[in-house]
Amino acid sequence: MRLIASATCVLFDFDGPLARLFHGLPAPVVADVLKKRLTEWNGLKETLKHCKNPVQVVREHAQHDRVCELENLLAEQELVATASAQPTSYADELVRLLARQGRKVAIATNNSGSAVANYLRIPGLAEPLGPHVHGRLADTTLMKPHPYILERALESTGASAADCLMIGDSPDDFLAAEQAGVSFLGFLKDYEDERVKGQKRVKGDKEAQLRDAGARYVVGSLQPLYRAALAA
Repeated sequence: MRLIASATCVLFDFDGPLARLFHGLPAPVVADVLKKRLTEWNGLKETLKHCKNPVQVVREHAQHDRVCELENLLAEQELVATASAQPTSYADELVRLLARQGRKVAIATNNSGSAVANYLRIPGLAEPLGPHVHGRLADTTLMKPHPYILERALESTGASAADCLMIGDSPDDFLAAEQAGVSFLGFLKDYEDERVKGQKRVKGDKEAQLRDAGARYVVGSLQPLYRAALAA
């Protein structure tokens, strides 16, 4: 846990590390809404017909002439999803602890910044995170794995990339961190869910994807990070 102990700035991806955004409104349902709209426009890519990730649907249609409308539709769905979103265990405590310690904390996410801000008011995280919530832009070509969102977070916090840690749950998060020169820690919320249900932890596809992308460190809970930060 030396990564968290030595970081003076911590960047979080939102959906996964901080909250289960699509807990009540499942991501596949939102993806279907987007794909239906693209089908109506005769613009749905054949390769995405079975995609269950709404963010990926938007990103992969970045060159569509109505991508702004598609992005707005996703933002509307994400805003609805915040009403039933669930916090990731120890996420709230970790963010507050880091802020109390004087460390800089920010969010760098492919989700809508407005939806994230709406969620943060519920657990009371708006104050410790302040203005450092950096979400998806109208220019969807700048979504992660492009490093732009992380670079905006570094600029807003005034932190150097060398002193920063990114906590994310996807290869896109890792690749963006690598390009921005930021250390990376993978988090797999699926592991956490399995423990809650009493199921045996298994090495799943998501960990394999992170490892294949190049991630060296992966955890299944934020609890050890909280403890490491507390002891730092």
